[in-house]
Amino acid sequence: MQEEEQREEQSSQFLTNTRSTNFSEMETDLNKTGFFKRNERIKNPADFKKLFKDGKKVSVPGAKLFFLENNLEYNRVGFPMVRGYGNAVQRNLSKRYSREVYRLLKSHLNTGYDMLILIYPGNDSFHSRCDMIRLLCKKAGLIKE
Repeated sequence: MQEEEQREEQSSQFLTNTRSTNFSEMETDLNKTGFFKRNERIKNPADFKKLFKDGKKVSVPGAKLFFLENNLEYNRVGFPMVRGYGNAVQRNLSKRYSREVYRLLKSHLNTGYDMLILIYPGNDSFHSRCDMIRLLCKKAGLIKE
């Protein structure tokens, strides 16, 4: 139980931290963000292909967002990797960063979208990933007003 409280405290400290990521204006209710649930993941290859083919695209240096309405009451997200993105350890770390940033940001996003967040090799830190994904969602108009 103490570990869970420590994690919540660290998450709230991160969200209110005034580093380069400006989550301070978007306070997150940790009970709302919860876990990254199975039904929020895009697993089907056909869904990936449809998003790449028909989805709207938004990009920032180092990342690209493909999104499309899904007519559901929740968002679904996938984290494909570009070919040649390091070894398995680097790919898994990159996906972990992306999933955690999405989990922290999801309570501030409009619902009813499928999203693919494509990350390119390069500056791979948690804070740069926060900036990238937040900016992508903002450019796409997915952040609630």
